[in-house]
Amino acid sequence: MHRFYMKALKAIDRILEFVVAPLRRNALFFVAMYVLGVVCAWATTPASKPLYSNLWLELLLDLYVVCAVLALLPKKIRRWVRGIVAVALYMIAIADVYCYSHFGSTLSPTMLLLVGETNGREAGEFLQSMVSVKVLTGKVGLILLIALVHLTLTILLRKIRSNNLPSPPPQGRGANIASFIRKSNQTPLPWGGVGGGLFFTLLILVLPLLIWAAIASWPNKKAMHKLFSADTIGRVEHLLTRRDRANLYVPVYRLAFSIQANRLTAGQVTRLVEASDKIEVDSCSFRTPELVLIIGESFGPHHSQQYGYRMPTTPRQLKREQSGLLTRYTDVVAPWNLTSFVFKNVFSMHDVGEQGEWCDVPLFPMLFRKAGYRVRFLTNQFLPKAEEEVYDFSGGFFLNHEELSAKMFDERNTQLYPFDEGLLREYDRLSDKGQTAGGEEQVGNLTIFHLMGQHVTYRQRYPRSRTRFKADDYKEWRPELAEKGRRAVAEYDNAVLYNDSIVDEICKRFENREAVVVYMPDHGEECYEENRNFNCRLHSAAIDYKLAKYEFQIPFWIWCSRGYVKAHPDIYRQIVEAKNRRFMIDALPHLLLYLGGISSPLYKPENNVIAPEYNEMRPRILKGTTDYDKLKKDEKK
Repeated sequence: MHRFYMKALKAIDRILEFVVAPLRRNALFFVAMYVLGVVCAWATTPASKPLYSNLWLELLLDLYVVCAVLALLPKKIRRWVRGIVAVALYMIAIADVYCYSHFGSTLSPTMLLLVGETNGREAGEFLQSMVSVKVLTGKVGLILLIALVHLTLTILLRKIRSNNLPSPPPQGRGANIASFIRKSNQTPLPWGGVGGGLFFTLLILVLPLLIWAAIASWPNKKAMHKLFSADTIGRVEHLLTRRDRANLYVPVYRLAFSIQANRLTAGQVTRLVEASDKIEVDSCSFRTPELVLIIGESFGPHHSQQYGYRMPTTPRQLKREQSGLLTRYTDVVAPWNLTSFVFKNVFSMHDVGEQGEWCDVPLFPMLFRKAGYRVRFLTNQFLPKAEEEVYDFSGGFFLNHEELSAKMFDERNTQLYPFDEGLLREYDRLSDKGQTAGGEEQVGNLTIFHLMGQHVTYRQRYPRSRTRFKADDYKEWRPELAEKGRRAVAEYDNAVLYNDSIVDEICKRFENREAVVVYMPDHGEECYEENRNFNCRLHSAAIDYKLAKYEFQIPFWIWCSRGYVKAHPDIYRQIVEAKNRRFMIDALPHLLLYLGGISSPLYKPENNVIAPEYNEMRPRILKGTTDYDKLKKDEKK
């Protein structure tokens, strides 16, 4: 029995030695990297938010795996590889914390793009700023201190070993713990004596902790695997909108994600560039000398006075409709409830349901430039900036790519504004600049306004001086809502009212010209509708009719100046007659090309909502999966 007991004890000892070996062979590296990971998480988490809840366990698991790989290497090679890994992790951590401290963003796809565009001089200035007193005494200095302590301890330990101080325990599998067990004078119980105490400590601390860490970290590891396995940037964005999205809690994961995102976009950019080289325009009549497209943000018809909402949120648009010059369309949906997906579908000549992808064909502004139009793009969202979210990166990368941008736009703004009225000033500035420059007058102009609109957070979308609605205004009408809900609805309606003033001001700038203005938000928005008790959008939910109604239905209208109606009564009549047709805005480019008088093989009259050939029965597929009209039909049954 005693012999069996000792054999079992030795077997357990060997298992434990095997488990502990990665930590024993890389002890200092493990401790230093663990401290580094915790400090980086603290340094890049806003004060208003808690640390990642599984930070301590997942970091333990990740570093254990790294140490396990290192432990497989021969001792001499291990030292060098471990040193290289440590230096790389410190450099990535310094860059990540520096970017967060100075630009408000950790390493991101946009940040990586900006670094790629940096020239030698700018890189030198950046390195100089890195060694400033302010940086060294801040959070970056803390990372450097950890690195310095790590280096100092590494050198000291190496000196101790080289001076032949007491040798380590006997080498060999299980020798470390077995020697302690022998010294314990063959204690009959495994947790008795010195050796048994070590066994018990390891059993309590190491194995259960690693098992616990693996179980707790599994959901995030699964989400990370999905994220890094995504084959398109759109898929990446969709995964990051889910509640169970991956948490890239350490700098090295954020860097890897940034590299992956840029790799995915680079592939689509290459296809777009190839497609842009094959643009064909047969002729252009410049049917609409001044064509304007206004793209709003997060606006459904359910908060529009024009569409029957009880609060006076769109008085100016309603007045224009009553004049007969603005035609309101009654049955229009967006193909997605994400801005970036909508932009790709709306800008591309590819239509939902066709073979291929959006990046396989040219973008409609390219056709306008090829035809001779002067194209302006004024956006209050899609400009590359350090703190840009992946959603804006996904939606704007093809608009901000230098070569593609040059093929689409003659002019565009270079700064963002707190409120959308800044785009009005930007348009006025560009118009004044064009008049001052003189020269031959452009035959046709296409101006695209991309507003911030009613994007969350709603109270940040209008100046305080423009506040009209308050939470108390909804007490009688929405008694089921708590104060928080009524306040959110009031703020949203204020943003809608402010947006009403912006689109009206845009129309005013074209009243004395032969112009057409097309307005559409990118998608709808929920703001405590019915009993749904939330705002924004449900990105991971299955699409039922209620979701489609509030997040995919959108206002859509076309305004014509009096001069245009007089010059083109036939087009005006077509616009009015089409107002009740079913329409999805992925087909918008065909309407715009028709209004511009552009003849091209890419133009499809069956997808132009005001053309006699328009196919109103074309399926309106939401998110590439769900037929909107079938949902609507089933709801009525």
